[in-house]
Amino acid sequence: MDSVQVDAYLRRLGAEHPDRPTSDVLRELHLRHLRTVPFENLSIHLGEEIVLEEKRLLDKLVGARRGGFCYELNGGFGVLLTALGFDVTLLAARVYGPDGRLGIPHDHIALRVRTEDGGDWLADIGFGTHSHCPLAFGERGEQADPGGTFRIAEAGPDRAGVRGGSDPVGAGDLDVIRDGRREYRLEVRPRVLGDFVAGAWWHSTSPRSHFTQSLVCSRITQDGGRITLSGRRLTVTAADGAKDVRELEEDEEVLAAYRERFGIELGEVPIVRTPDRDG
Repeated sequence: MDSVQVDAYLRRLGAEHPDRPTSDVLRELHLRHLRTVPFENLSIHLGEEIVLEEKRLLDKLVGARRGGFCYELNGGFGVLLTALGFDVTLLAARVYGPDGRLGIPHDHIALRVRTEDGGDWLADIGFGTHSHCPLAFGERGEQADPGGTFRIAEAGPDRAGVRGGSDPVGAGDLDVIRDGRREYRLEVRPRVLGDFVAGAWWHSTSPRSHFTQSLVCSRITQDGGRITLSGRRLTVTAADGAKDVRELEEDEEVLAAYRERFGIELGEVPIVRTPDRDG
């Protein structure tokens, strides 16, 4: 990633070039990313290929001013942070489903980021509704965040105060917990972007993936709320939880919402293209 690409990425986030890779800088970039670059799965339903290569990620996130899902968002953010001097390690995770069971291997990608001032953080701008700020990686107590109360715990079945089923535990695995519910199980072994190609392919093609079953485009708002466009349903959630829900009837309204609310220019309205059940 050269200096021109770094500057373009920072402009997308509305951020100045930092002098040093500190914890405060990481926190600011993390929040700006969540406010600016939407979590979205539109490529899956527009027939666009998802490629986990640095150039293609930057072309999409910066050049095309699009968003993406976890592999793309955390993948691209990791590239930027590395270029700014942060020590970044890619980590694999398996997401807990509603039934408490773990998803596929390499189900999710997150970032472990070490800063110049001694900080060690879990950064994740690719999980949809999650923490607004990085979480202290070594902290095992509760961590208050605008997105909820979080805890990083040593993984194990039937831990007190945690809702979820029993699952096999790998050496050093960690459970990331939000408001008392397990979100995902994090491995501590370093990974590379290519390790997640199979997971990205599965999530973008399998009828069992929730990404192929629905449309989503979502970001945090300046006041700490959230705005989400799911198909034709536009939901604006205030920081206090109050919701305004509207159904957009005309294609022009949908395209205008993508453009004005998320900065995404589309030539057509995405429609759900669920693969065959045996696909």
